[in-house]
Amino acid sequence: MIHSKAAIANGTGSFSIQTLQIAAPQGDEVLVQIKAAGICHTDWDSQSWGKPIVMGHEGAGIVTDIGPDVTNLQVGDKVMLNWAIPCHKCFQCQEGNQHICEVNSPVTAGNKASGGHATLASTLLEGQPIERAFSLGTMAEYTLVREAACVKITVEIPFSSAAIVGCGVMTGYGSVVNAAKVKTGSSVVVLGTGGVGLNVIQGARIAGAAKIIAVDINPLRLEMAREYGATDTVLADKADKGLLQAAQTVKSMTNGRGADYAFECTAIPELGAAPLAMVRNAGVACQVSGIEQEISIDMNLFEWDKVYINPLYGKARPQIDFPILQQLYAKGDLILDKMVTKTYALDQLSEAFSDMHAGRNAKGVIVF
Repeated sequence: MIHSKAAIANGTGSFSIQTLQIAAPQGDEVLVQIKAAGICHTDWDSQSWGKPIVMGHEGAGIVTDIGPDVTNLQVGDKVMLNWAIPCHKCFQCQEGNQHICEVNSPVTAGNKASGGHATLASTLLEGQPIERAFSLGTMAEYTLVREAACVKITVEIPFSSAAIVGCGVMTGYGSVVNAAKVKTGSSVVVLGTGGVGLNVIQGARIAGAAKIIAVDINPLRLEMAREYGATDTVLADKADKGLLQAAQTVKSMTNGRGADYAFECTAIPELGAAPLAMVRNAGVACQVSGIEQEISIDMNLFEWDKVYINPLYGKARPQIDFPILQQLYAKGDLILDKMVTKTYALDQLSEAFSDMHAGRNAKGVIVF
């Protein structure tokens, strides 16, 4: 049994730093000493999920112990963690949709400690089993996960940069490359230039898009967007309902038609239909930010032949996509180090959340 400091959400809107007791790995489980954990809006939300949980779902670290059924990892391996843990056997995995596994996914397998979660009784808080957010719980000194949640790090990369691959980077890049399948020479518009939006922008650059238009209400974020590959920027007005005026500007920049692809990365429900206004006839609108509220859509925005997609996690295939992202980083194509604007100690999590809400960081990361 080892002891691990961790950020624990109480389920009713707050968190505290407490100490967990973690048992040795069983079966295909792996004990990871977390070296860095990314900070995301979902982590903030997780404080209010109605149950106590170990917070955090982006992370990287070192394998310190393995269960008897682990086949591809050894003690000492450096790993980046992934929360979309495929079983490879269910209907969706067989269809190639590992990111929406029906058995292991903390999103699509039901709101419970799913099949992807390490043994619940192996992690205790004050003697009681506690669940890990997204089956990971990376805001902790140690975490017990399934082997399938780990992807070996094979390139030279700081843990702080490796940690952020497992959510925002994969979501942004994958939405472009795996989901929308952006073509070389095409035009792309990105609504919202936070952490996910910046990764959509660099995904579009890597895919070879010729024109990448960033749209935001914050001029500082638009400056940042250019560093990641935006060729053009549109400063939007907060009062522009549905970004319809910004859409006219985008059309004027794309031969009067609209962009070939548009990506919504704001997480603002009222802007859920905005990418449809930005794309040309037969263009592709992609909702990246995970809006789950009810919204109304003017069906005229679909005219004509437009496609609207709502992918989860960039359709991640972790053991395929994460090594690709590592190679893109090693080549200098994928910007990660600069994206980590600020690092924090675990007990500075409140400050990190404040900086995130104020938009001060491209990405904040806890380092251990």
